[in-house]
Amino acid sequence: QAEVGKPLRNCYSLPGFDFTYGLYMPRRDGGVAEAIGHWDAVKPRTVKRIMPRDFVTMNRLAVPAGCTTAREFALYSKFKDIRCKDKDNWVTKIPDITFGLPPRPSTPMFDLIQHRYKEEWMEQQRARRVFQKIEKKKVLDKVRENRTSFLRSHPPPVKEESFWHPARFEKVWSPVTPHPTLPTTKVNFPG
Repeated sequence: QAEVGKPLRNCYSLPGFDFTYGLYMPRRDGGVAEAIGHWDAVKPRTVKRIMPRDFVTMNRLAVPAGCTTAREFALYSKFKDIRCKDKDNWVTKIPDITFGLPPRPSTPMFDLIQHRYKEEWMEQQRARRVFQKIEKKKVLDKVRENRTSFLRSHPPPVKEESFWHPARFEKVWSPVTPHPTLPTTKVNFPG
C-alpha cells in the first residue's frame, strides 16, 4: 500500500558497501595505483640469432693444423665450430657515440629559492639604464654646430692692410701732402 501524501516508489534499493560494480578481476584489482602504474607491455624476447659458419676462417686455421683432405677439413670444422660475426650489429660498428642533444643541466633549486635569477636580471637592467643614460648624455653634450658657433670657435684670419692703391688715385693732388711734380712752397697762415 502507498504511503499517504508521498509519491509511489518505483526504484530498487542500492546494494551494500561490499558490492563491486562492473567486472571483478582478481589478478589486477589493485585499485587506482595499479591502474595508473600498470602497463600492458609485451616483455622483450631475447632470441639468440644463430650465425652461419665462417668456413674461410676455419679453413685458414685448418691448414697450419695439418689438414690436407676434405674429410680432415670436415672433421676440423666440426671440432672447431667458428661462426660469422654479426655485421648488422650497429653497436659494434659505431662505439662511444651519443645521438641527439646532451641532457640539460639540472636546475639549482637553492638559487631558485634565493631569487638569484631575479637579482641578476635586476642588475642587468640597472647596468643597461646607466649605459643608456651615459649614451644620452653624450648625445646631448654634442651640440649641433651652425655657422655662428663654427665662426666663434674658428675665427676668420685678420686681413692685413695692403699698401697697394689703384693707379688712378696716385695723380690726385692733396693739399696736405706735397705733389711730387710741383715745387714745394711754404704757406704762412695767419693766426
